[in-house]
Amino acid sequence: MLTSADPRHPAPDSARFRSVLGHFPSGITAITSRDAQGGPVGMTVASFTSVSLDPPLVAFLPGKTSSTFPVIAERGTFCVNVLATGQERICSALSVSGGDKFAEVAWRSGPNGDPVIDGVVAWIGCTVEAVHDAGDHYIVIGRVNDLDADSTASPLLFFRSGYNQLVSA
Repeated sequence: MLTSADPRHPAPDSARFRSVLGHFPSGITAITSRDAQGGPVGMTVASFTSVSLDPPLVAFLPGKTSSTFPVIAERGTFCVNVLATGQERICSALSVSGGDKFAEVAWRSGPNGDPVIDGVVAWIGCTVEAVHDAGDHYIVIGRVNDLDADSTASPLLFFRSGYNQLVSA
C-alpha cells in the first residue's frame, strides 16, 4: 500500500495534483439547502457521483473549510442541482463565501423544501445518510428522495480550470 508517508513514493505537490486532475472533465453541481431561519444556502461542487441504485444513493465531497456544509449537515437534507450551460453566474455566486448568494438566482422549493434552481439539467432531492472523513474533505452520502431532469438542457462542464460545454459530433 502506498501512502504519502512512504519516502519511496512521496505524494505529488498540491499544484501538480490539481493540474493533472484538472484534465478530468466534471459536471458542476450546486448543492442547496435551507438554514435554521428557512433562508436558502448553497455551494458549488464538482465532486459529485452516483453511489448505489438499491437503495438510491449519491455522494458529494465538500471541503472541510466550507462554511455552508455545516448548515446543510445540520438541516439533514439537500438538493443537488446539475448546472446547465449558461449558468456560470450561478456557479460563481454560490462559490463565494458570505453575502446573499441567492440574490439573483431564481429557484423554487423542492420536495424537502430545499432550493431547486430554475433551468438546471437535473435536480436530486436527498436526505443525509452518512458523512465520512476524507483528508481535507468530507464524503457525504445522500439517500435520494426525489429527482427530475430536463432532457433538452446541456450540462455546464469544468475542464482545465475553465467552463466548457458539450459539442455534438
